[in-house]
Amino acid sequence: MKRKRITQLFPFLLSIRKKQRKLFFYAKMYFDRNHYAKTKAPEFLPFCIYEAKSKLLNENTGFDMKYQENKVFNLRLAAKPVNGLLICSGETFSFWQRVRYAEKNERYKDGLCVVNGKLVTVPGGGSCHLSNLLFWLFLHTPLTIVERHPHQIKDFPSPDEDEPDGVDATISEGWLDLKVKNNTNLTFQIEISIDEPYIYGRIFVDQAKGYRYEVINRDKSFFKKDGKIFERVSVCRQEIDVKSEQVISETVLYTDVCEIGYPLPEGTAIAEEKSCVHYD
Repeated sequence: MKRKRITQLFPFLLSIRKKQRKLFFYAKMYFDRNHYAKTKAPEFLPFCIYEAKSKLLNENTGFDMKYQENKVFNLRLAAKPVNGLLICSGETFSFWQRVRYAEKNERYKDGLCVVNGKLVTVPGGGSCHLSNLLFWLFLHTPLTIVERHPHQIKDFPSPDEDEPDGVDATISEGWLDLKVKNNTNLTFQIEISIDEPYIYGRIFVDQAKGYRYEVINRDKSFFKKDGKIFERVSVCRQEIDVKSEQVISETVLYTDVCEIGYPLPEGTAIAEEKSCVHYD
């Protein structure tokens, strides 16, 4: 039997625990000697190296669509401190370091969020939509991924059918962050805008380069383990010459595994994977 956490046994302690985690979370950043990106510029850098958009509303959640509308409201708040941000050479971007005070003037509304493996409604729910978009932008740059956490379970299909799998980045204030570090001699800048039905993201750089990145999936498969369905996919990045459009190199960035929490299309191949049995 899985052991329950103390906050599950005594729910009234949860708010205290959250405050404690957030205190240590930000204190650690204060003392970790990283120089966090804080400067915003009104004018964008001259070269856009990648842009993307994502549908805001997902009709496949099984919840009232008001929570999708609330998500859009939350995203507008969270996008403000990120839009226009410069990531200079040697600086580190932290999602929470930027978004920490996003609801200073207006409070977040209830949106969808996965808590303890269950899809529930919480204030600020849906912020992962922004962290997902940012991570996708960062994958198309030479920025170094310092911290990224995948969702453990995919509760519903993505509204964007062409979106690669395994490129999400979940966040939870006090627990999980999205961080990248600029180990190059370049300066990058983020643009986030919302024009329904999409949220748009662009990333700029101060110097033109003769190559671009393309992120693709390889070896996508599904398997069943302990009665649950999982997806396994390799996330690869191609470096492509801008002039010739020839692939210069391809690198496997990581292999992503997550549980699938919705019915797969009929006929989807699902392999059986046996659990490991340990003997004393």
